[in-house]
Amino acid sequence: QVQLVESGGGLVQPGGSLTLSCTISGLAFRASDIAWDRQAPGKERGWVATINQRLVPSYAGIVLGRITASRDNAVNTARLPMNNLNIEDTATDVCYAGRHQGQGTQVTVSS
Repeated sequence: QVQLVESGGGLVQPGGSLTLSCTISGLAFRASDIAWDRQAPGKERGWVATINQRLVPSYAGIVLGRITASRDNAVNTARLPMNNLNIEDTATDVCYAGRHQGQGTQVTVSS
């Protein structure tokens, strides 16, 4: 059974930082591209970032320069440190690998 367990969301003030984690079991982690989407209130779900199996990251323009995707194949975990967060980053962030996705973690940016 494939499981993607996310953590690291929370409430942060504008300009603050959070690091999201996604720990995966039940699939070949090393061979998988890990991606993150976000669902903001009243908006369509959109792609945020991907860290592929060759450890090469890619980012959506809205987060470029503020997010650094990484992965640790030894512990089957992908991480998404996010800096300089703003109110528009308030969303449910979801990690996924292929057709499998996590439960989502809530990021709320508010003063």
